[in-house]
Amino acid sequence: MDNLVTFSITVFTGFFAIMNPISNMPIFLTLLEGADDQTKRRVNKRALLIAFIIVTTFVILGKFIFELFGITIPAFKITGGILIFFVGFEMLQSKKSNVKHLQNTNFDENIAVSPLAIPILAGPGTIVTAMNFVSNTNYLHIAIVVLVFGLMCLLTYLVFSFSDFIAKKIGENVISVIGKIMGLIIAIIGTSMIIEGIKISFLLT
Repeated sequence: MDNLVTFSITVFTGFFAIMNPISNMPIFLTLLEGADDQTKRRVNKRALLIAFIIVTTFVILGKFIFELFGITIPAFKITGGILIFFVGFEMLQSKKSNVKHLQNTNFDENIAVSPLAIPILAGPGTIVTAMNFVSNTNYLHIAIVVLVFGLMCLLTYLVFSFSDFIAKKIGENVISVIGKIMGLIIAIIGTSMIIEGIKISFLLT
């Protein structure tokens, strides 16, 4: 039981760090600038639902995907760890995706699909993190990952729903600091994946 609680906390921490609703909040506000409240709620729901479906699909079919493409667990962990490390490293360096700097863009509700759902919410980092948690586990762990990611999506929905209020209260400087802390956590998660992948590869040889 204690192992399941520890696993659940680890999964939540990983998802929270990689998705980071607070640091993604300015992107949501920028993309929906000028939209009315009803449109914001509609786009918010659609984006989170799509993100949940995408990540859940990879979580459930992860082992099948591994077998289909002949991907080994050590190779996945090392490659995924490198990818996640660079995501965190870029956050520490305050490098932002071009998506965050969209200007003079006509509002289109399809932004719920791209770029909001993909790649901001369900990007490579989120998918790799999710698949890493279920790469060598049982169905109970898979169910926990899906439930925790669902909780993460709900939390993100709430943050986006109150984004205008939150942004005014905490300010951009605090959001920037939170982003850097999350970047450090992501980089550490990536490093841990690389180390674990190397250990497993030596055990298999």
